[in-house]
Amino acid sequence: MLPYAAYLRVYEPLSAFPEAEGRRWAEYAASAGRPRRARALAAEQAESLRRAIAFPPLPAPERESDHAYVRWSEGMTYICPWQTRLRSWLVLSRLRAAAPSLTKAAFSAGHVAAAVRDFARWRGQEYSPRVYIQANTWSVPFAWFVLFAADERWLVLGVPGDPGQAGRATTAGTRTLVYATAMSQARTRVAEALNVIRPGQSPRAAAPWRGDPAVLVAEFTEVGSWLAEFHPHSLVELDYGGLVHLLDDGALCADQSVAEVSASIGAVAAGEIEFATAMYQRFACRWRALEALEQAS
Repeated sequence: MLPYAAYLRVYEPLSAFPEAEGRRWAEYAASAGRPRRARALAAEQAESLRRAIAFPPLPAPERESDHAYVRWSEGMTYICPWQTRLRSWLVLSRLRAAAPSLTKAAFSAGHVAAAVRDFARWRGQEYSPRVYIQANTWSVPFAWFVLFAADERWLVLGVPGDPGQAGRATTAGTRTLVYATAMSQARTRVAEALNVIRPGQSPRAAAPWRGDPAVLVAEFTEVGSWLAEFHPHSLVELDYGGLVHLLDDGALCADQSVAEVSASIGAVAAGEIEFATAMYQRFACRWRALEALEQAS
């Protein structure tokens, strides 16, 4: 069983990497031994579990992962590096800041100190780290849905090799819900949505989204800034990951979160607040159920 987490990934074209690194990724994409998509998430999880059950547990791997997710589109190869070590360092930094007592209970002081030193040394040699993969447990952030269109969804309920939607065969594992789009489209959509959700503009002041509008603006701004770090011809992917195991087939087929978020934002822009509220409530009701499972766990 995969972790109950969703993932937002950026895939850059080979031309975006330094020449030597680009050649290495091209060879990797063509290799027969690399983890295929059906097994990639499981392989990442197994790698994390090996560190967790080590004695003492290791907060980060000793070296960076050589693996990546691979996509092809219109004859071009796109790469999303796993960056397991970097992502572990970043998680450790957040954990130390948010829950220092939990950090002390989970890892030895020596291993934490070593990981902190390694991260500081790495940052001294590199520019600000670009993280290709964002993860979120138990739900998908509202801002992530804005990057995609309803017709960019790919839903698979069958076994590997079975035809998915529109009869396309897939190598993805059983139960997969993925959206993918061009970087240019994702940037345009988040910019347009950010313009709509900014508070203080009538009739947008009556927007239906719950919570502090400033928090939502910050989330959209953060996503937009993250996308701006990558090559303009990249691809962006939203993967429901292990969340698909929390929903039955009917619920997955009925999940139109991207369409609902898009319709809600478009309705606010048009001043149709009643329709915007109805679309948002449909979206929010679905995800509140999953958030309740997190509390129950």
